[in-house]
Amino acid sequence: MIELNAVSVEKSGAPILNDISLSFGQGGITALIGPNGAGKSTLLHAIAGLVAPTCGTVRVEGLDMARARPPERARHVALLAQDERVTARLTVRDLVGFGRWSHHHGRPRDADRRMVRDALDIFDLNPLAERRLDALSGGQRQRAFVAMAWAQETPWLLLDEPLSALDPRHARDIMDRLHALTRPGPAQRSVVIVLHDLGVAARYADRIVALKDGRLVTSGPRVLAMTGGMLSDLFGTGLALERIKGRDVVVPV
Repeated sequence: MIELNAVSVEKSGAPILNDISLSFGQGGITALIGPNGAGKSTLLHAIAGLVAPTCGTVRVEGLDMARARPPERARHVALLAQDERVTARLTVRDLVGFGRWSHHHGRPRDADRRMVRDALDIFDLNPLAERRLDALSGGQRQRAFVAMAWAQETPWLLLDEPLSALDPRHARDIMDRLHALTRPGPAQRSVVIVLHDLGVAARYADRIVALKDGRLVTSGPRVLAMTGGMLSDLFGTGLALERIKGRDVVVPV
């Protein structure tokens, strides 16, 4: 379970998050939505324990993330940030292998190699395993980064705008894979993802956390929390949800 209790965050004296309290359990995809500057990335980094709250607490599976040591945090959450930077000379296999660092600290064992193989298989990266990152398309490269986070073998995957700059085909490919991984089963993972594309949130999210001006607007199951009225207020423009071919679609009104 992720639990935030009265969390506020300030940077250089400016409020970024204000009195955020919410909780949700494992399983499924939780989408963080809201306009630019709402505090979505800051909230994700606070959950990861990389941003310490000015006040309040963040707990993941009972662990106080602001007080936890990095190895403890690494067993609970895997964070894929917007600004991941690695050398282009790395191969896909090398990159995915970085996800195991918190387990082997430079001395990989059979279990680590097996997890890398599984990640390459699950994200359909075997044909690209020996390719360098600078030889990949944007969609292939982002899929490799998500595979690296998955290989960390944590119950929670925290993804900060992983679909930015991806075309619709590659965005759908990644979301289809994440959706499958978060369904009930022995290998189920839980995903918290920052999304700007409301259509993607409407199609894939199980839960919605909506932020505006650093404050929580609403949180809960998507079918209850994501309404045209809420979205219109959140973004300051007319939006509606329509059912098209059995799926919710966000449209301007």
